[in-house]
Amino acid sequence: MKFGIDRLLSEPSLGAPLHGKRVALVAHPASVNHHLTHSLDAIASLGDVNLTAAFGPQHGLRGDKQDNMVESADFNDPVLGIPVFSLYGQVRKPSDAMMATFDLALIDLQDLGCRIYTFITTLRYMLEAAAKHQKAVWVLDRPNPAGRPVEGLRLRQGWESFVGAGPMPMRHGLTLGELGLWFIKTLKLDVEYHVVEMEGWQPEAAPGYGWPLGARTWINPSPNAPNLWMARAYAGTVMLEGTTLSEGRGTTRPLELFGAPDIDARRLIQEMHALAPEWLKGCHLRDCWFEPTFHKHVGKLCNGVQIHTEHPSYDHHAFKPWRIQALAFKAIRRLYPSYDLWRDFPYEYEFGKLPIDVINGSPLLREWVDDNAAKPGDLDALTTPDEQSWEAERRAFLRYPA
Repeated sequence: MKFGIDRLLSEPSLGAPLHGKRVALVAHPASVNHHLTHSLDAIASLGDVNLTAAFGPQHGLRGDKQDNMVESADFNDPVLGIPVFSLYGQVRKPSDAMMATFDLALIDLQDLGCRIYTFITTLRYMLEAAAKHQKAVWVLDRPNPAGRPVEGLRLRQGWESFVGAGPMPMRHGLTLGELGLWFIKTLKLDVEYHVVEMEGWQPEAAPGYGWPLGARTWINPSPNAPNLWMARAYAGTVMLEGTTLSEGRGTTRPLELFGAPDIDARRLIQEMHALAPEWLKGCHLRDCWFEPTFHKHVGKLCNGVQIHTEHPSYDHHAFKPWRIQALAFKAIRRLYPSYDLWRDFPYEYEFGKLPIDVINGSPLLREWVDDNAAKPGDLDALTTPDEQSWEAERRAFLRYPA
């Protein structure tokens, strides 16, 4: 199969409209072609494309920032001699001065298929700025490694943030190129937009179900996104960033596991099975021990749970990562009623709101966890209509056959 960047590089007719224009590239470390050459270098090597700027999202163009909320600075590329602007530094929305450096922006970002992944917010901000300044935007499309399934509450009005670009569920099931179409429609943007579509992407094909296992190399799109298994679990495990539980940062399997020094993981798994066994289908949960070398609970032995989606029991359409993680929170509340679960700090530039609520786009998930009388069926009753309405809404933007 071919990603958008590979088609742009190998099909001269696709790149012909770039001639005579000043071109910028929005990219990160996973922005590589089939030969693992970074897109910035590959496009520069074409010779007939006038690259005048580049942009780096969260974690930087080179992916050097390990943690969240660590800003990157602007710099000049030492080889190409062009400015590289940070969209996670002094600004997150491109400034007028930045927009003046190009006519057409190529966006080549590997997404993880989750609303909270900030690269989709960067796409939204670039589209809005392009509409304002009459610039063109092309997305060089890439797979959604989490595939087409949809899960989670839709973001509520007034809860938009850098980790909440719009009223979509946590697991949206679209590619970045398709998301651009949705943003343009829902935000009523007047912008020249083009998707360089993939060739041969089969989101329902085993064993990758969205990611072409064996055909393409996985490159971390952010430092703690090391593999496909993390991408599958991420729509649930990302909620751990709003809790006192470790999400596995400081281990070799971040965002595939969670735990803390003061929980009993075997009891936790048993309680989850007792509460909602139907939510645990499609994967295998294993109790484990780990000691983070940095981040939460650094240097402390934690008992935890690893979510295995590389196990033979994996069922792509039965797997519900958001519900699994929500159920883990509920089980902790039942086992340890006074557990200090929710963190309280300014999360992704949002003040006065709990991070868990910012992550979920409303307080609904937290309120369900903290309500002793609330059952799994109550969360299903809140969430299923959101998922069904999104399934219907997104159909108009799907660009690839099943």
